[in-house]
Amino acid sequence: MSLPRFLAGMFSVLVIFAISTYVSTGSIGRTLVQTLVCAVLLQLGYFLVVLFLVAREGRKAEKETEIRGGEPARLPETESLVGLIRHLTDLLRSRHS
Repeated sequence: MSLPRFLAGMFSVLVIFAISTYVSTGSIGRTLVQTLVCAVLLQLGYFLVVLFLVAREGRKAEKETEIRGGEPARLPETESLVGLIRHLTDLLRSRHS
């Protein structure tokens, strides 16, 4: 899911929650506090889901490594990125010397 879509969905949920809270309580202060708590709980839930997905991918990568006989998987983008960073670091060092 893209960030703008996620933010629009979260904002919509919070607006609907705030409206329903205000209608039921009639207090702007309680509505703001409860909406803030709702926003924090939504973010916590989102963080836990992302954490779970990352952990699941890590377990999947470990299984693939075991299938290959212990040889870790290599990502070409990562290797080229590391090479690029090393190259840029060397360039900066040579300019300062």
